[in-house]
Amino acid sequence: MLLKHTRFGEIEVPGEKIITMTRPILGFEKLRTFCLIELDELKPFLWLQSIENESIGFVVVNPVVFFPEYRIEVNIKEVADLSISRVEMVETYVIVTFPGDPREMSANLQGPILINTENSQGRQLVLVNSRYSVNHSLMDALDEMSEETRQLDTVGA
Repeated sequence: MLLKHTRFGEIEVPGEKIITMTRPILGFEKLRTFCLIELDELKPFLWLQSIENESIGFVVVNPVVFFPEYRIEVNIKEVADLSISRVEMVETYVIVTFPGDPREMSANLQGPILINTENSQGRQLVLVNSRYSVNHSLMDALDEMSEETRQLDTVGA
């Protein structure tokens, strides 16, 4: 599929990258069809772009890139509409917010987006009774990972 995008120009999107949301992203209830755009210059981030409205897109990332301990408990009834046959076929992403100051980048760990790569269906979950919030600092996470790496280097020295 050829996608005309306001930010990236014309992009060829393979059919397997087109995702049908079985439940919409909160606040965007009318949008059900998206695609994942992977660009080298954005790595490790991806662009989750609406097919129905070219002006709507979200920067997303696999949360374990910044939060290696990130784990969610999912009730099978919550994700039944994704028709998951094998858990390893599910990709998890979180929406990233980029305010004016890059040090304030944050990730919504409370509202992960699950995508079944076998059938290209996705949905956003809203985690309740969770320790995660909608505003986890990516820079703080990087600082913590750097501190852990420094501590490991000191122990190994």
